[in-house]
Amino acid sequence: MGKSEQTVLREQRLAAKLRENLKRRKEQAKARATGDASESALTAPEPGADKKP
Repeated sequence: MGKSEQTVLREQRLAAKLRENLKRRKEQAKARATGDASESALTAPEPGADKKP
């Protein structure tokens, strides 16, 4: 496998990952817009988690 073939395969993998990421982010945004508490609970930090004891 030559360098150009490796580059093409890498670009294809990256493009697939970007599509997956975009789809996931759209689903998250849609869930937030509809007020789905279960989805936002997974992505939101716990209240008070940033405070030090």
